[in-house]
Amino acid sequence: MASNMSTMSDDLRSGALVYHRLPKPGKLEIQATKPLGNQRDLALAYSPGVAAPCEAIAADPSQAAELTARQNLVAVVTNGTAVLGLGDIGALASKPVMEGKAVLFKKFAGIDVFDIEVDEKDVTRLVNVVAALEPTFGGINLEDIKAPECFEVEAQLRERMAIPVFHDDQHGTAIIVAAAVVNALEIAGKTLPEVKIVTSGAGAAALACLNLLVSMGARRENIFITDIEGVVYEGRPTLMDRWKSIFAQKTDARTLAEVIPGADVFLGLSAGGVLKTAMVQQMADKPLILALANPNPEIDPGEAKAVRPDAMICTGRSDYPNQVNNVLCFPYIFRGALDVEATTINEAMKQAAVEAIAKLAREAPSDVVARAYGGEVTTFGAESLIPSPFDPRLILRIAPAVAKAAMDSGVAKRPIEDFRAYEERLSRFVFRSGFVMKPIFTAAKEAPKRVIYADGEDERVLRAAQVAIEEGIAIPILVGRPAVIETRCKRYGLSLALGTTVQIVNPEDDPRYRDYVATLVEVGGRRGITPDAARTLVRTSTTVIASLAVVRGEADAMICGLEGRFQSKLRLIRDIVGIEPGVKGLSAMTLMITSKGHYFLADTHVRPDPTAEEIAETAVLCAQHVTRFGIEPKIALVCHADFGEADTPSARKMRLALELIQQRAPHLEVDGEMQGDTALSQDVRERKLPQSRLKGEANILVFPNLDAANAAYQFTKMLADALPVGPIMIGPARPAHILTSSVTARGVVNMTALAVVEAQAQASDKAEALAAQ
Repeated sequence: MASNMSTMSDDLRSGALVYHRLPKPGKLEIQATKPLGNQRDLALAYSPGVAAPCEAIAADPSQAAELTARQNLVAVVTNGTAVLGLGDIGALASKPVMEGKAVLFKKFAGIDVFDIEVDEKDVTRLVNVVAALEPTFGGINLEDIKAPECFEVEAQLRERMAIPVFHDDQHGTAIIVAAAVVNALEIAGKTLPEVKIVTSGAGAAALACLNLLVSMGARRENIFITDIEGVVYEGRPTLMDRWKSIFAQKTDARTLAEVIPGADVFLGLSAGGVLKTAMVQQMADKPLILALANPNPEIDPGEAKAVRPDAMICTGRSDYPNQVNNVLCFPYIFRGALDVEATTINEAMKQAAVEAIAKLAREAPSDVVARAYGGEVTTFGAESLIPSPFDPRLILRIAPAVAKAAMDSGVAKRPIEDFRAYEERLSRFVFRSGFVMKPIFTAAKEAPKRVIYADGEDERVLRAAQVAIEEGIAIPILVGRPAVIETRCKRYGLSLALGTTVQIVNPEDDPRYRDYVATLVEVGGRRGITPDAARTLVRTSTTVIASLAVVRGEADAMICGLEGRFQSKLRLIRDIVGIEPGVKGLSAMTLMITSKGHYFLADTHVRPDPTAEEIAETAVLCAQHVTRFGIEPKIALVCHADFGEADTPSARKMRLALELIQQRAPHLEVDGEMQGDTALSQDVRERKLPQSRLKGEANILVFPNLDAANAAYQFTKMLADALPVGPIMIGPARPAHILTSSVTARGVVNMTALAVVEAQAQASDKAEALAAQ
């Protein structure tokens, strides 16, 4: 559901403008998918070679799906008349929203999008503009067009165009609502034809919800609509149209309060607070309340539960259970429709999506999903009627169901012959979607921990602390001078409440100074740290202060390294925080999020020339960290040669490391030594070693030395425009991470969430150990 943008805080507004402005304006760019590196490439891409595909398409238009990007290209079209909670702001002002929709299509389903903002409110002219675009696109997603014009625009386009036309504000919402209704009625022991449905709101989304429910079995005589004028009844003279009139009832009731008694389902797509607790008390047993107004629902879920504990409640907000979010379905509906070259998105396809979503909510979570969400999984019930928008299985359930429904209903021009192969392709995409950090943030929110930042005066840290508070992922502690932090917060438009939501450790004047010195002498006295040296270090090194806070239990994790030398920070953490029992030494892993997937590289920052034993230890510990992302570790020991081709020191070292890993963790999917392309290509690996234990694409790449790992990290970051997360320190006694000077505020936020999840795991392990005693 869309949210009301006018309620955002000043710092979020400022951050959003920076996000859209830098490092380049907007959220999209176009990238070539074919090489253009020499004269022959140019001749193939353009003149004269391009004539060949042009002639092929002219002779057989279906060839456009094979020879161009059309079949994976969707237009997101709006005229800007009903944008989010902003209303009629015009086509140009709506462009950031349409770019955002394009990003969701790409990230969730791998679909390319051109956003098209049309400065036209006349229905006929708007339809003519969009219909003329059919040769360019495989599908049309209409967005933020106000009612009732949106109904006519969609209806005319569906009639004129032989490609899918889908108004997401209507049908996306309807599909999620219908899935929630299906599951709620199953829990309540009711059937769709028998239930009474009452709505507040009669716009595009509400009417689409009702139309879909009717197509699934709901009876019109059991549906009562209310809007700003009250009940929609036969003969009502004001605010009526042909789409709303279908649901007009013969009734003397004129208000929501008069029609709500005995209702099994309340559907709210109107305004906050319109559903009163007295009305909820009069609803039927085990009612479903869909209070979808944003930012304030028609009734607060807590208030509804207080008077009706048996109620099942959905909202449009992410901070309550059962969020109705259109991203649950629209990318995957288009994925399935495009993949069979559907000519439309019909009722059968929408109903297939409803059933797929409802079934997924009833499925037992997989081991991978359970690990991804910190072991805390909500099973099907009143608090889990619909899946999370970030459930990686959505594309695997919805797209095939929609594709099959298109085939069965006769609208698929290119039916899928092998659904098992199709589902395998979709499965590979799941792990390339770029949402690898989502499980970490979800787990962090479950039990936020105290994270101390050694560079607490840095702008990036201050912005990250603001996000950590707003997202509820951590409790920030800043090492820095209060006056400096306060001044910079004002300069950057941040609203950090120093001393309340954010704690401060002042290196120039903190009452814990003597305690910190004593602790430093205690932990470092046998490493040459004298009392005089300890006093100087506590006064001059913010990394020392952060390390001591973690050791003393005043913080659960620490982050440093935005300023200063990495190696000096590393020594301090090794000497003060210490090394985890059973681990021989520290190492570092860096997550690289690229357009082709996410890869963990090790050891990118710590061990210059690790032994085979150290490489084995690093690989096993990396695998343990990677499982926190909900990812099955697939480890490749990377070298300059494949499987015994060379007898160099690095090749021998990696072969021995493999033996040690197999002895220590025989369950791990690991192989080596192998070259980089062998690690990332199943086809290449099968040609060289068909019996390799490593299947598919490796996601953990362990290198023989620091030079190789760091070079791979730097090249990937620059040449692949990858987003690095890390370095992730492996092996400290308590969560402690050293970032680099190039890290962004977003990078600090990512590492904050990771540090919190590590601290949660340590706390859980400690609790289990105490319980076992």
